[in-house]
Amino acid sequence: MIEVFAFATPNSVKVPIALEEMGLDYRLVPVNLRQGEQKTAAFKEMNLNAKVPVLVDRAPKFGDGKVVLSESAAILVYLAEKSGQLLPSDGARRGKVFEQLFFHASGLSPAFLQAFLVSMQSPQPEAKERALAEVDRALGVLNHVLEHHEYVAGSEYSIADIAHFGWIWRHQAIGASLDKFPNVRRWYGEVSTRSAVVAAIAKTLALAQ
Repeated sequence: MIEVFAFATPNSVKVPIALEEMGLDYRLVPVNLRQGEQKTAAFKEMNLNAKVPVLVDRAPKFGDGKVVLSESAAILVYLAEKSGQLLPSDGARRGKVFEQLFFHASGLSPAFLQAFLVSMQSPQPEAKERALAEVDRALGVLNHVLEHHEYVAGSEYSIADIAHFGWIWRHQAIGASLDKFPNVRRWYGEVSTRSAVVAAIAKTLALAQ
């Protein structure tokens, strides 16, 4: 059984989406960020960085013992390799998936996170405008990619789509809009209605109830 220590966050939702898509058995373990449970000694033994999600696989495909893994992108790659799904095996297509994972980690995710923090902390309109401008810049890059491909790394749905979806799922919460990005809007509409995505979102949101 795979355990996923998580909360109702954009990074957390990526992992159950992948697990639902792959048909792997798992259990979500709530880590209440509002109560600071991610800062407890027990949790920090799994992830010293004190962030969710954390995956614990007690029956790994390779090796003995258990696998404890943090960082959502690393978890997605691990699950793809464990299941043999959502990550191409050949060099060119595989490279495109990693290209998008790295763009997510270096561009889209930081932009959305900064906009979220500004919306929570800063009363200054200028700060919000700057943060949303960077969100729009990242979405513009993705919109260009999706102009030429059905999914973010090519013609096949992959863990790169799941990575991007995690934050774009929360675009309305930070005051962002997809109206200027028709290709992203088309992609988002399709991904958000996948049965695995719908199920994973419901289970992830239930962690905060």
